[in-house]
Amino acid sequence: MQSTTLLPTVTGTWAIDPAHSRLGFAAKHAMVTTVRGGFLEFDGTLVLDSDDPSRSTASVTVQAASFTSGNPQRDGHVTSADFLDVEHFPTLTFSATEVRRTGDDTFVMVGDLTIRGTTRRVEIAAELNGVDRDPFGNERIGFEGSTAISRKDFGLTWNVALETGGVLVSDKVKIELDVSAIRQA
Repeated sequence: MQSTTLLPTVTGTWAIDPAHSRLGFAAKHAMVTTVRGGFLEFDGTLVLDSDDPSRSTASVTVQAASFTSGNPQRDGHVTSADFLDVEHFPTLTFSATEVRRTGDDTFVMVGDLTIRGTTRRVEIAAELNGVDRDPFGNERIGFEGSTAISRKDFGLTWNVALETGGVLVSDKVKIELDVSAIRQA
């Protein structure tokens, strides 16, 4: 169903569908190109309140070892102690503590992101794409969101200086979300 404002139709509990969702990232490599990747294993729940978005919550757990960028050597390095250290920190988590409506179908989720045992407050700008019923009778919600974080804020400080004065991996990492969730009974 499409409408000029979808938010009134979303009140309820929704389970993220990992098979139809993407939790990704983008970071600069060698100061000249953007490398993209994401996580293949995650789950989460959204509890949405259209009448009072401030009462909405979200909780997501990501399996750090499921990181993929399409390059096994890079994936191994990112999951090593230099970056995510999946042996000691097997999950990344996000827990929304506040949701603010910013437009008809836009909102900001404010919450605690934990990476490598360090928790920081982040704001994720998001847009509701739609609510519809799939061919199997499930009511689905879809939204896109993004934010940017500093790797250093989460203790991810590994880097290599380049001859030109730059660094191999940017400090700024963009987090990109494309989420499909199914309404729970």
